[in-house]
Amino acid sequence: MDSLEAEPTAYRWIFYREGDDSWVRVLELRHGSDHDNKGTEIWSAQLPLGALVRAVIRCFDEVARSYGESSYRSKWGEHFPRTDLEALRRLWSARRQHDDA
Repeated sequence: MDSLEAEPTAYRWIFYREGDDSWVRVLELRHGSDHDNKGTEIWSAQLPLGALVRAVIRCFDEVARSYGESSYRSKWGEHFPRTDLEALRRLWSARRQHDDA
C-alpha cells in the first residue's frame, strides 16, 4: 500500500497478490491519515502480475527519462528509487528466465 498526497486529498494505492494475479485499488481520501474505509474507490483492476510489474518498470523508466534522477528529488522530495527499480527489474528477469526453462 502506498499513498500520494495532493493536499489535503490523498490517493492510496492498495495492492493484493494471489499467485500470478494482482489486484490494484486506488482510493481517494480527504486526508492522508484517513482509514481506507473512509476513501472512495476511483479505480480498481485485476491484472496478471507480469502486466503490473512491466507497467511499474516502464513508468519509473519514463519518469527517469522525463525528469532525470537529479530533478526527481526536487520534485518529489525523495531520491529516485534506482536501487529498488533495478532490484525489481532483476527479480522479474530471473522469474521470466525460470518460467521459460
